[in-house]
Amino acid sequence: MSKEQVCWQDFIRDVPDFPKPGIVFKDITPMLADGDAFAAVIKQMAERVPEGVDAIVGIESRGFIFGAALACELGVGLVTVRKPGKLPAEIHSVEYELEYGMDRLEIHRDALSSGHRVVVVDDLLATGGTAAATVELIGKLGAEVSCCLFAIELGFLDGRAALNGVKVESLLTF
Repeated sequence: MSKEQVCWQDFIRDVPDFPKPGIVFKDITPMLADGDAFAAVIKQMAERVPEGVDAIVGIESRGFIFGAALACELGVGLVTVRKPGKLPAEIHSVEYELEYGMDRLEIHRDALSSGHRVVVVDDLLATGGTAAATVELIGKLGAEVSCCLFAIELGFLDGRAALNGVKVESLLTF
């Protein structure tokens, strides 16, 4: 089977009761481990990136995997959004709410500037809190989010609503 023909969705494994009872975790590690399946995902993501994008913004940590491969495929840079305390230079940060508390994300102050157009990339869109915080960080730098791009979306959690009208692209929705 060629990279174009591989059904990467077949490599998503359901893990019941992880990380807690009642949750069915969508495990992407089998897809990442298969070169053809991973290449197919990146090719499909690349097809959804709008023209004129200056960079890909990957969200820690699985967004780094997809973001780096996608940036390489498109010939643009990768900007990382990290958890607290991981970036060495001056940062902007934003706190956001999780189902079970608060968290914070950070970006280097000089990572982007006014006029930059970016695509935010992560493996999965659930409630949208992490992606919304990332969009807020990008706004603090004066850059524009062309769209948020995910391999998987848990549609029943309506994470799109948290993104306040930012265009959302997902390859697979559950």
